[in-house]
Amino acid sequence: MDFMSDSLVYGRRFRILNIIDDYNREALAIEPDFSLSGERVIRVLKEVIFMRGKPREIRVDNGPEFISNALQNWATDNNIKMKYIQPGSPTQNAYIERFNRYFREDVLDAYLFNDLSEVRRLAWEWMDDYNTAHPHKSLGGISPQKYAEIMNKNPIQKSKDSALCEPVKDI
Repeated sequence: MDFMSDSLVYGRRFRILNIIDDYNREALAIEPDFSLSGERVIRVLKEVIFMRGKPREIRVDNGPEFISNALQNWATDNNIKMKYIQPGSPTQNAYIERFNRYFREDVLDAYLFNDLSEVRRLAWEWMDDYNTAHPHKSLGGISPQKYAEIMNKNPIQKSKDSALCEPVKDI
């Protein structure tokens, strides 16, 4: 997961929390708002876990929200390893960096936003298209959701590291 930032037409800055699944490159959440604290990150993660299951680890940079006591304690309490990249080494989180580039080019740089509701609507539409129709060279030219469907039908093709989520447990 990673953060991005942009601004509305009148100059007010906003941030976006992006969460993707490294396994199939699927966008799990795009959360734009004016303020995204560590507690807010936890709330978004709980929503993702409710829908998808709990990850064993989450790769992040060393931003203040990600190193916050709230997020570290929550991750520890839920047996989720926070995997921090080395400072100044975004290539260690290359999948989210590439995702951010696509999102910036396709949405943030392509539109002028009057309010957050526009950002949220376009982000949701883009995420849906990205997950269902965007071909990925690394996935054999198919979309993230199609790749997941194929791998779920053919578990023999899965690598030993592909089962990144556990069943949902009480959090």
